[in-house]
Amino acid sequence: MPNLDKVLIANRGEIALRVLRACKELDIKTVAVHSSVDADLMHVRLADESVCIGPPSSTESYLNVPAIISAAEITDSSAIHPGYGFLAENADFAEQVEKSGFIFIGPRAETIRLMGDKVSAKDAMKKAGVPTVPGSDGALPDDDEQILAMARDIGYPVIIKAAAGGGGRGMRVVHTEAALLPSVSVTRSEAGAAFGSDVVYMEKFLQKPRHVEIQVIADGQGNCIHLGDRDCSLQRRHQKILEEAPAPGIPDDLRQQVAEACVAACIEIGYRGAGTFEFLYEDGGFYFIEMNTRVQVEHPVTEMITSFDIVKEQLRIAAGMPLSVKQEDIQFRGHAFECRINAEDPRSFLPSPGKVTTFHAPGGLGVRVDSHIYEGYTVPPFYDSLIAKVISFGDTRESAMARMRQALDELVVEGIRTNTPLHRELTRDAAFQSGGVSIHYLERKLSQ
Repeated sequence: MPNLDKVLIANRGEIALRVLRACKELDIKTVAVHSSVDADLMHVRLADESVCIGPPSSTESYLNVPAIISAAEITDSSAIHPGYGFLAENADFAEQVEKSGFIFIGPRAETIRLMGDKVSAKDAMKKAGVPTVPGSDGALPDDDEQILAMARDIGYPVIIKAAAGGGGRGMRVVHTEAALLPSVSVTRSEAGAAFGSDVVYMEKFLQKPRHVEIQVIADGQGNCIHLGDRDCSLQRRHQKILEEAPAPGIPDDLRQQVAEACVAACIEIGYRGAGTFEFLYEDGGFYFIEMNTRVQVEHPVTEMITSFDIVKEQLRIAAGMPLSVKQEDIQFRGHAFECRINAEDPRSFLPSPGKVTTFHAPGGLGVRVDSHIYEGYTVPPFYDSLIAKVISFGDTRESAMARMRQALDELVVEGIRTNTPLHRELTRDAAFQSGGVSIHYLERKLSQ
């Protein structure tokens, strides 16, 4: 492939293996970087070359920018794929990669910065016609009376959010006027300590929203398509557990309208690569919350219903090629689910690292497993607990759900504990089976 003969994969686990597979299909050589504890990862074994970039701590390895750039230099790599997490949405890293003479497989640094700040992102989306949550339209002022007046206009409850926040941190829900100013003050100081910026903003707090997101991919040359939507409402502590595509129970004309607005926004900001627009959806309204400027953990459900390889397209775009398809070429068919299998206790959710003594992956028509583990592999205690993604596809939501239930019953992971029992329970839950539960549903179910 022109300009892209060797890709360094700056990540670990299942996403690193996913990127490696896409590179192999396109006949691109691969370099795996790994911490000292990750030498036995499956993608490290399969890569053309591998480089140890530091000790187990992610700050000294997978977040160590000089070590990653050095690894790219000594292996004569042409590009770096960041996967998700770690440095994937770090604009400074993207800039450093390009300045060092390598291709960053993702958006430009200025786009990552624009979308990484929730205030500027919301502003850009409003200008592009993407629906947003009613709110302060920017950073909250220092004037207390103005803040109180804004909240009255929006209507309680409101939520105070850190502009630089993420991962469910730096936010506080306020139900009464008496609690507003103290909440703003506390969120500001927390944001300053956690994110290096004390800028906060205010939004209407939706009571029972769903989390619906739209997948886009653009080539940075004026072409962009959407790949439909996903429902990611089953969450615990703002972390997604189970996803599906398409989102159930949304009128097709509304779905189409919002997806087209996302495409227009991408063209407006000159977007390049894969991206996801995240929305809260309530009572027939879509409200933009943020854009993820990378490939998502849950991208396989979209691939299943579109038969479109998102990671391969990322690589083609990085090589300077225009989009390989037009919107009319994308055909949506059937339904898909993804269960995130984590190495954790299914009741306490405490991490459960250790040696995998037995591993049997489910199979059969319409079942896909993205996993880096194998029998004898030791799950380290230093990183995210995700060890596998079980994905099912069917012509209908019901058939995809039935296949998922069967796949989860077949899945065997011994030696460590996993959250598989929770997934077995969820795929038999009456409310989830009927479709359209809110983002608070799982937390409430677990608390009972």
